[in-house]
Amino acid sequence: MNYFVHESSFVDEGAVIGEGTKIWHFCHIMKDAVIGKNCNLGQNVFVAGRVTIGDHVKIQNNVSVYTGVQIEDDVFLGPSMVFTNVVNPRSEVNRKDEYQPTLVRRGASIGANATIVCGVTLGRYCFIGAGAVVTKDVPDYALVYGNPGKIQGWMCQCGVRLPFERVEGEERARCAACGREYRKEGLMVALVEAA
Repeated sequence: MNYFVHESSFVDEGAVIGEGTKIWHFCHIMKDAVIGKNCNLGQNVFVAGRVTIGDHVKIQNNVSVYTGVQIEDDVFLGPSMVFTNVVNPRSEVNRKDEYQPTLVRRGASIGANATIVCGVTLGRYCFIGAGAVVTKDVPDYALVYGNPGKIQGWMCQCGVRLPFERVEGEERARCAACGREYRKEGLMVALVEAA
């Protein structure tokens, strides 16, 4: 085994775990789950079958990743955040054929106790604030918080809020922490590549 699993956790036969991944206390990884390299799963994490988790993902304590959720590389899932996978659940009605897909794109961060309602895509490097309830797609680099979650600003790849201002007819921002430069047009933010 080239990954670590605490003795109190269960990894079902048929799950695929990447090299260097650490699975801590009281976790359950189901058959057909795929977890990438160098991930860190905190205490009491559940990963359902047919879930795909990329490389370098950090999942904090008490998070359940249900069937229908796909997580790309470098994602952060804060403590006790919640995914759903059925829009209209009822205990007496079996809706396993109605799971809605949720995609968490590369570099996204989801704060503690946030709820992500199924069927949405969270854009690259977006930042979902603690306790937010996300009910629709989130653009790349967007800062979203509140209930329901709304765009409240924009974030750099390094996790610092971006101060957009109009320069020569364009909305531009430079990160005060890392110096990356961004351009914004409507709800689309893009990194300006160095020449």
